[in-house]
Amino acid sequence: MTASSHLPLAGKRAVVTGATRGIGRGIALALAGAGADVVVSARTQDEVRELSATISGMGRNSMGIQCDVTEQAQVLQHLVGGVLGAWGGLDILVNNAGNAGSAKFVNHPDELWHRMLAINLTSVYYVTKAFVQPMIEQQYGRIITVASIASKVGAKYIAAYTASKHGVLGLMRALAVELNPYRITVNAICPGYVDTPMTDSSIANMVARTGMTEQQARETLERMSPQNRLIAPEEVASIAVFLALDSSQGITGQAINVDGGGVTY
Repeated sequence: MTASSHLPLAGKRAVVTGATRGIGRGIALALAGAGADVVVSARTQDEVRELSATISGMGRNSMGIQCDVTEQAQVLQHLVGGVLGAWGGLDILVNNAGNAGSAKFVNHPDELWHRMLAINLTSVYYVTKAFVQPMIEQQYGRIITVASIASKVGAKYIAAYTASKHGVLGLMRALAVELNPYRITVNAICPGYVDTPMTDSSIANMVARTGMTEQQARETLERMSPQNRLIAPEEVASIAVFLALDSSQGITGQAINVDGGGVTY
């Protein structure tokens, strides 16, 4: 028995986009903790280098690849080229890169609309499309996309964000059906507000627009959960690890909520 044989993802090759902060960082570290080798990707070279070194220090193979996943050429040349060149394939793809933005719909800025669709939907299309062929060839894969509770419900001032997240959930459900014959599962995780830098930005935006204190804004977001708290990144990461397991083969086309029970479907 090898030292890593008790690790459920030992020998698996994973890619995590948007990996250096918040949920993505939590997922990358959790996959490595479960035994997977992990490529981490984000737009900032220093950050991907630091996280990759951390994962290598855990005894895993790791690479840090700088890539803007909204640019298809970068996805193909940097991310996919780097992964397939080094590993020849992959087993687990986590589409985590994303962003949020808000505006009233009256006089809604077109730039915000295009930016939300680019980072939250089109990037997932680019990355998944580029990696799915190797998964089909090996007749195995796990595709996990970090979506949002906004994939299922609407809220005021986030029309573009909500549309992009509804779109990515539709994409995942369609792919789950299409890729099922190849032993590839496709699932989404739908968090509520998570205690991450992205939520900190939302809080700062609320403070600037409403005159609330930072504490009041944070408590407003906490009250959106029946548990009156923000979700921890590790809670989302644990679902990603679960969906990546061989024993989760029967779970596909699902959108798992991690929001303290606010949305129950």
